[in-house]
Amino acid sequence: MPFGAHMSIAGGLARAFARGQQVGCETMQIFSKSQRQWTARPLSDEAVAAFKAEQARTGIQPVIVHDSYLINLAAPDDALWEKSIAAVADELARCARLAIPYLVIHPGAHTGSGEAAGLARIAAALNRLVAAGVGDATMVLLETTAGQGSALGWRFEHMAQLFALVPDHQRFGVCVDTCHVFAAGYDLRSPATYAATFAAFDRLIGTERIRCFHLNDSQQPLGSRRDRHTHIGQGQIGLEAFRLLVNDPRFRDVPMIIETPRGPALTEDVANLTLLRSLVIPAA
Repeated sequence: MPFGAHMSIAGGLARAFARGQQVGCETMQIFSKSQRQWTARPLSDEAVAAFKAEQARTGIQPVIVHDSYLINLAAPDDALWEKSIAAVADELARCARLAIPYLVIHPGAHTGSGEAAGLARIAAALNRLVAAGVGDATMVLLETTAGQGSALGWRFEHMAQLFALVPDHQRFGVCVDTCHVFAAGYDLRSPATYAATFAAFDRLIGTERIRCFHLNDSQQPLGSRRDRHTHIGQGQIGLEAFRLLVNDPRFRDVPMIIETPRGPALTEDVANLTLLRSLVIPAA
């Protein structure tokens, strides 16, 4: 079961691998550029070669890219919507250069237009991206959200509707964030509630669509719809949920990425990853 963390690309994309190796990553998530900027310089051949060399050296795989927080594919404003589509297309092009298998995106926020209109807007954007043929080798993973404000993707039904509206749905999967689904009202804390949550997911979407997990505990209680990550086992979710998840045979090969608080020495990442690995029951 591959465990990893979201790592900084400060100093260049290839630098993320040494940081990932430092904390014990088997897999890793990164931004392909500053998450606070719409555009970035194209990746140079030298940067791509350095990235691939460091990946080969460390053996960290898969590497997953998370898109910019500026993007909103549900935006009712045409200018922002078009800008967001162009930004995702650019992310996919960068992923293609780096041979990245998965791009994680937040579905978007309707900002007052309503859930139905927002979901239709997201689906139209995704269909545009498929038609453009950019980054065909990269699967786009829609991340479950906590439901803050007008954000979409916090109900499993939202994801089900999006897949129904996107004909080429094999290009798309889901990234499940444990903090987000808990904040959205899906309980994971006991064998019974864990089973019920994933039974609902399987019925509406299909657990085979889960291609990545973000493993984060939650500072806020069940159903709070507030996105506040904390260390594994130190929040409202607790250790039992993570024990159940890391031993679920359905997800044995799914990358599990932490996005928990940390300082510059990254010792918190080491502690969280060590704890998660300690929860895995060895195969008989």
